[in-house]
Amino acid sequence: MTKLLDFWAPWCQPCKMMEPVIHELEEEMKDRVEIVKINVDEDSEGVAAKFGVMSIPTFVVLKDDQETGRKVGFTQKTELLKLLA
Repeated sequence: MTKLLDFWAPWCQPCKMMEPVIHELEEEMKDRVEIVKINVDEDSEGVAAKFGVMSIPTFVVLKDDQETGRKVGFTQKTELLKLLA
């Protein structure tokens, strides 16, 4: 299954702007895409460091646990759909 890693923080304004977009994607693609939200302030496992996340929001697409795409910053839903395709 394809995964979309959503690196965010509660104080990040662009992250807040992305919330409804991510929610829509969750609803529309729940059978095909697993969305994993990672709060960088609470990332005790170091997932953000593992993926080299330097800015938020960052969206990383994984297929078979291999990175196939990445977007940083506020991103239109159409761009995320292209990454997931």
